[in-house]
Amino acid sequence: MTSNPIVALSGVTKTYGIFTALHAIDLDIAEGEFVTLLGPSGCGKTTTLRLIGGFEQASTGRVAIDGKDVTHSPPYHRPVNTVFQDYALFPHMSVAENIGYGLSVKSNNVPKSERTERVADTLAMVGLDGMAHRRPGELSGGQRQRVAMARAIVRRPRVLLLDEPLSALDVKLREGMQVELKRLHRELGITFVMVTHDQTEALALSDRIVVINQGRIAQIGSPTDLYDNPASPYVADFIGATNLIDAEIIGQENGLATLRLGNGMIIRGTRGPSAKTGKATIGIRPERFQTNSIEGLNPLHCTVLESLFQGDRLRVELALDGITKPLFAELPRTASASLDVYPGKKATFYVDPADILVFEGDAR
Repeated sequence: MTSNPIVALSGVTKTYGIFTALHAIDLDIAEGEFVTLLGPSGCGKTTTLRLIGGFEQASTGRVAIDGKDVTHSPPYHRPVNTVFQDYALFPHMSVAENIGYGLSVKSNNVPKSERTERVADTLAMVGLDGMAHRRPGELSGGQRQRVAMARAIVRRPRVLLLDEPLSALDVKLREGMQVELKRLHRELGITFVMVTHDQTEALALSDRIVVINQGRIAQIGSPTDLYDNPASPYVADFIGATNLIDAEIIGQENGLATLRLGNGMIIRGTRGPSAKTGKATIGIRPERFQTNSIEGLNPLHCTVLESLFQGDRLRVELALDGITKPLFAELPRTASASLDVYPGKKATFYVDPADILVFEGDAR
């Protein structure tokens, strides 16, 4: 747990009739953090964000912001602001009027001279100088997204909530806005809490990621922690691509787990579980496949099913002898060229025991 968190959810449950969207979750977020709630559609991540913002109320449990219990407080009584997925801009207002609207309402009562100055400063911060008098309909998708960001940060909230903020943008714009979000977070120094289902976005932007599965927190950690040390096959498969294979633990020796695959093949993994025998699931990241035989590596005898050109690398679909489910490997072009990869080709790939994730039990 984080000491003196700016956001604290304690035993928060959210139900809709007989359906439970969140199951007694606990979550602390430190001041200045960039935290991402990550998971598939319907997992509970947006519900969590809405509970923090005050758009939903917890069925049980407590929501606190800046040490104050806000469980039953409306959004306008919380020191937060939200950037919505659809931007929610007023089409009849100019860019400057959209940004300054929240400062003009009675509850804020910011003097006009200060409003004008803060809007101008915020426009400069998001790179929209000279566009104050335009209407939202005259802007590109990326520019409208910047206006939505500016409208949220001009009020100087303690916590900024971002609900799938980049999902409406095309790939190039989204990549550019990721850089802008990272810069804004660093310059503003306020807490960002973002919802996304895009694992690449979460890995690129976050200080910590909260992986949610069916209304429960599956794991919390830094991007590198979650990628290198996933707690379960679910997290391994959601944070980056992973080949999951059923196996059986048949022993442990010198820090290595010895495993038997369904085809009888024996391999070793250093991510050894505590159990000495029993069912297991192993995970191999596509980029961990090697093409050169080095002592100590696990050989995997495969048949190439298909290959997909991806610029600097080749994504290869493989059939591991005796295993029904295909595997995927990502190879640098230089490595794939030396193998002469084509459908039907027999090839042996190699995986370091250190790159094999081992999960006890039939965890999938």
